[in-house]
Amino acid sequence: MLRSYLGLFLATFFIAIFILLMQFMWMHVNDLVGKGIGISVLAEFFIYAVASVVPLALPLAILLSSLIAFGNLAEKFELTAMKAAGISLFRILRPLGIAVAFLSLGAFFFSNNVLPKSQAKLWALIFSLRQKQPELQIPVGEFYDEISGFHIYVREKTADGALLNLMIYDYSEGFENAKVMVADTGRLMTSPDKQFLLLDLVNGESFANLDKQQQRATGTTQAVPYRRETFTHKLIIIDFSTDFNRFDESMLGDQHVSKNVAQLIHSIDSVQEVSRECSAEQSAKLISERYFGRENTRGVIIPETITEEERQTYNLDELWAKLDVQKQRQLLAMAIERTKNYLDQIEYNAIILQDADRYIRKHEIELHRKFTLAFACLVFFFIGAPLGAIIRKGGLGAPVVISVILFIIYYMIDNTGYKMAREALWPCWTGMWLSSFVLLPIGIFLTYKAATDSPLFNPEAWVIGWKRMMTNIRKSKWYNVLKQKRLEYENKFHRRSVS
Repeated sequence: MLRSYLGLFLATFFIAIFILLMQFMWMHVNDLVGKGIGISVLAEFFIYAVASVVPLALPLAILLSSLIAFGNLAEKFELTAMKAAGISLFRILRPLGIAVAFLSLGAFFFSNNVLPKSQAKLWALIFSLRQKQPELQIPVGEFYDEISGFHIYVREKTADGALLNLMIYDYSEGFENAKVMVADTGRLMTSPDKQFLLLDLVNGESFANLDKQQQRATGTTQAVPYRRETFTHKLIIIDFSTDFNRFDESMLGDQHVSKNVAQLIHSIDSVQEVSRECSAEQSAKLISERYFGRENTRGVIIPETITEEERQTYNLDELWAKLDVQKQRQLLAMAIERTKNYLDQIEYNAIILQDADRYIRKHEIELHRKFTLAFACLVFFFIGAPLGAIIRKGGLGAPVVISVILFIIYYMIDNTGYKMAREALWPCWTGMWLSSFVLLPIGIFLTYKAATDSPLFNPEAWVIGWKRMMTNIRKSKWYNVLKQKRLEYENKFHRRSVS
């Protein structure tokens, strides 16, 4: 059993890795294509990408391999023979269950120790690739805008790389100071240190807007429309670094994806403590300075405590009525201004606390994710194994279809819970464990049905069960009572109609 199952598991695991890796590569194709990166960098990217898709590939591989393994046993009646020999389904599942339990522990170890490091290296590499300038492959017959501040149009290209009939728009000094150059021939080269582009133009003209240059030179608003220059040879130097500069991965040390369980718990506790202290300090300051304490900004002293007897001696309506209209307007304007200041202070405090809450939420989501991965492996095993025994289909036909459907359901539920937790609509543990809570009863139900040899997918069994249920309902006491009440109501209604 172990030998056959582990072979299927490895095969399905590598297939799932390949499919998910292709999907991951498609998402980051713009970061890779046209950058001129070496094979070593590509290989490094692939290694880190493989590590990032393992959390999705592992449950899918366990589900598919369990379905195929037990589907093969049921299809060849080996499972029936074992049950006829007195071996229960739980005893058959025991060795594979122990193996999957070890796989779950390995998944937790991987997500706690390997995945944070690989995620930090992967995102550092992605940021480095995004900052790298693309390779220069100027197309023919369309504008090329990959060079910052320049748009280049080439009508023809020769076999040796010469550019014919060029048109260049130079926006490096701003749109108002745009320069236009046309040339019969040109060549684009890279400087020896790969820090600059050298655009060598032959036989052309350039046009430049001189409005701002003229104003700076003369100090007047008189403008010269443009300057026209004819040249036989012109060399343009453009700042364009083509080196691959790596992003410092230590900058990602405080991100949730690069921390293990101990670091996540420590970060959550630290930020929660700081957030509580900041909230208490802001509340105390707001209450003491704005409402019940002393405020000397306008020379007004408000007593910290007012007894009920003292409060009864003041009648705000009478005091307000004694003021003239001009004074009332001044006080209203002052109250509105102070209220706006209070509101700005409250909004600023809320932003500070929201940032801390968002930081805590991301770390809590990542903390729960490390445990849900291991638990999902067990849940998928107890869904796939009994389901394969029930449907009695092996191979890559029906098991693949069923596995894909179940995994899509799992992914949709998991993604929904993640978004609910991320947006603070649900508690983090509820959102991250939602998929497990939904699939666990399904696994228990399927395991029970497989252990009792219930014909779950036999239509005749469903019809017989429906008839048996309806027969029991008709024999029940409350059904006869309801039937008697219905007859009495019909007779009563019939007598009224006749009369």
